[in-house]
Amino acid sequence: MTSRALLSVSDKTGLISFAQKLHDARIELVASGGTARQIADAGLPVTPTEDLTGFPDLLGGRVKTLHPAIHGGILARRTEEHLAELDRHGLAPIDLVVVNLYPFQRTVALADRARHGAPETGRSDLPARRSQRLEQPAGVSLAEAVEQIDIGGVALLRAAAKNFESVAVVCEPADYDGVAMAISDGSLHIETRRALALKAFRHTAAYDAAIASYLAQQQPDGSSWSEVEAGLPAQIDLQLERVQRMRYGENPHQQGALYQFANEGGKLPAFEQIHGKEMSYNNWLDLDGSWQAAQDFDAPTVAIIKHSNPCGLASADSLAEAYDNALATDPVSAFGSIISVNRPLDIATAERMSEIFVEIIAAPSYDDDALALLQCKKNLRLLRATGALGRPLSIRSVYGGALVQELDSSRDDLDPANWRIVSKIQPPAAQMADLAFAWGVCRHVKSNAIVYVKDRATVGVGAGQMSRVDAVMLAGHKAGHKAQGAVLASDAFFPFPDGIEAAAEHGIVAVVQPGGSIRDQEVVAAADRLGLAMVFTGIRHFRH
Repeated sequence: MTSRALLSVSDKTGLISFAQKLHDARIELVASGGTARQIADAGLPVTPTEDLTGFPDLLGGRVKTLHPAIHGGILARRTEEHLAELDRHGLAPIDLVVVNLYPFQRTVALADRARHGAPETGRSDLPARRSQRLEQPAGVSLAEAVEQIDIGGVALLRAAAKNFESVAVVCEPADYDGVAMAISDGSLHIETRRALALKAFRHTAAYDAAIASYLAQQQPDGSSWSEVEAGLPAQIDLQLERVQRMRYGENPHQQGALYQFANEGGKLPAFEQIHGKEMSYNNWLDLDGSWQAAQDFDAPTVAIIKHSNPCGLASADSLAEAYDNALATDPVSAFGSIISVNRPLDIATAERMSEIFVEIIAAPSYDDDALALLQCKKNLRLLRATGALGRPLSIRSVYGGALVQELDSSRDDLDPANWRIVSKIQPPAAQMADLAFAWGVCRHVKSNAIVYVKDRATVGVGAGQMSRVDAVMLAGHKAGHKAQGAVLASDAFFPFPDGIEAAAEHGIVAVVQPGGSIRDQEVVAAADRLGLAMVFTGIRHFRH
C-alpha cells in the first residue's frame, strides 16, 4: 500500500481532487513550493519539502527537491539494507511521485505563434525561407525560455521511473483518476508501475529533445539545427507524438496514424481542421503536395491535386479566375480532389468549388460567407493553415533506415533572368511568363514530369511515367487542342530529341528544361528545326 506521495507540479489541473483521493487513501502528502501551498489552501494536510530537507527553496526556486531526503526516499529499494540505511539517516521511503514539468514547450510555443502567424496577405513563407533562423519575438527572450528548463522535476521523474519496482510515477494529470482508482482497490501492480515509468521516460526524453532543438535554433552564428555540419546534422533526434488515428493507412489492411514532431519546442500543427470528418492517411499525403504547390506562387493561385499530382494548377488576377483555369485542365480528375489556395478563400471562389465533389479545401483563411457556404457540404473537409513552418529537411523512411535531404527550396532558377536561351528563336515576354509558371509547376509533379501551360494555367500534365516521351504524350493527350500554342516544362533533361519531337506534334511552341544531357546539342538542334524556343535552367527538379 502506498504510504507517502511527493507532489511537485507546474500544471495544477486536477491537483486538489487527486490530492483529496490520496488523503482519503491514508497517504501522507509531501509537496514543494506552490503545489504545497495550493494543497494547504484546500484544507488538506501536507508536508512542505523544505521540512524534509531542512533547506528552504534556494536560488530563486532553482533548487527545491535536489536533496538526499527526497531522492533517497525515492531511489531506495525495498530491501532490508536500503530501508535500514534510510532509517539510520532519519529518512522515509517515498512510494508515489507526481510531477509535471516547467512549461518549456508552452513557453517556446508563444514564440512559435508570434513568428509563425500567417501573414496578412494569407501567404505562408516561401520554401526558400523555411530554413532561415527565426528571431525571438519580444516578450519571450532566450533567458526566459532557459528559466523554463526544469531540472529538479526531470530528476524526480527519472528517479521514480528507475525504481518502478517500488515506486509509482505520474507525469500527467490525465492519469490521476486511473492511479487513484488503482490505489483504492489495491491494483497498483508492477505492470502498471512499469507502464507509468515508460511514459515518464518518454516524457523526459521529449522534453530534453525540445530543449535541444530550441537551443540549436539560437546558435550565435545564426545557423539553425538543419544548417549545422554543411546542412545535414550527424544526428537527428525525432520524437513523434500521435495526434490522430486513421481508420487505416493507404489501404484497409494497413494501420495508419498522423504523428506530429513532439520535440520542436511547442511547434504549432500545420493545419486546423474547421469542418468535416477526420482526415485519412491518403488525405494528408495529397494535402501536403497540394498546399506546397499553391504556396509557391506570388499571384492568386489554386492547386488541384489527385493522388499526389496536380491535375490542375493556375495563377490569375483573382482566386476565382485561377480556380476556373485550374479546373479546366482536367475537370474529370478533379472529382474527389484536394484543393489548396494561397489567399483567403472568398465567396466567389467558394461558390465555384461547391459545384463539384471535393474531398478537402485548404486555405490560409476563409471569408465568413465563403465558410458558411462550404460548411453546408457535410462530406467536405475544410482546413485552415496556422502559418507554422515545416522542418527544413525531408525525412523518408526506407527499409532499414531513413533518407534525409534538404527540401527542394531553390528559387533562383524560378527567375527567367537566370536562364540561358539556347534556341535560335527568342521567346517573347508572354512565352517567358508561361515558361516561368510551367517551371514552377513541374517541381511539384512526380517525375518523370512534363507540364503543358498556357496563360499561367496548366492545360496538360504528364506525371510519374517511366519514359519521358510517354510523359510528353500523356500531357499532350490530356491537353488535346489546348496544347496548340502552349509551352512545356520538363523536370529533367531530354536524353534524346524524340521527346521534343513528340511535343511539337501536339503544338507546343516553347520548352524549359534543365539541360545537361550529353545530347543537348542534338535536342537543341531538333528544337531549332521544329521552330521551338528553348531555355535551360541548369537546375533539375526530380520529385520521387
